[in-house]
Amino acid sequence: MPSTPINIPDHKQLPESDGTFVKNFQEHPQSIVLTSSITPILEKLHPDGRYCIGQDSGIYWRLIEPPEKGAEAPDWFYVPNVSPLLDGEYRRSYVLWKEFVAPLIAIEFVSGNGDEERDTTPPSETDKAGKFWVYEQA
Repeated sequence: MPSTPINIPDHKQLPESDGTFVKNFQEHPQSIVLTSSITPILEKLHPDGRYCIGQDSGIYWRLIEPPEKGAEAPDWFYVPNVSPLLDGEYRRSYVLWKEFVAPLIAIEFVSGNGDEERDTTPPSETDKAGKFWVYEQA
């Protein structure tokens, strides 16, 4: 009996937003400063251009329903040795089960008292994992 291939979703099939608002108006300018500062170094490290920088984009790390429960969207992240484009298109998200390369750097700009950014809650079937727990697993 032939087996049916499993269709695992990619960046085009997964939600690109979870509908939450940015909690700190300074996040975008901070991301721009960080990206513009580190780009010359990354271009030297990756003369072939194979690196990816994401800002408030989902990193899908766990296959679960709804898909957003298996994703985090750090304020800024860097993944070495992957193309910034997939099939000639800009990425909508970063999907670990398609790439197999974890982000080397993930940054959360602290908002409020920082509790959300330091959450170490492990995942369960009913609750989303804490951001810090997910980042430590990578």
